[in-house]
Amino acid sequence: MVAFLLWCILFILCWPLALLALIAYPFVWLLSIPFRIVGITLTGVFALLSAILFLPVRLLRGPRAI
Repeated sequence: MVAFLLWCILFILCWPLALLALIAYPFVWLLSIPFRIVGITLTGVFALLSAILFLPVRLLRGPRAI
């Protein structure tokens, strides 16, 4: 809702820039998809590496009492 209100204010102040932002937003969103996929992949890889590295410590620590 805040983004829409800011866009309305921009439309009142400078309508060509607001229309350009409205047209350019889908293209920027499409260009950001590969970077999001890389980020999700790297997060998964780092989680897997940390799980592998901490597995011996978790096994030596034994079961925890809850």
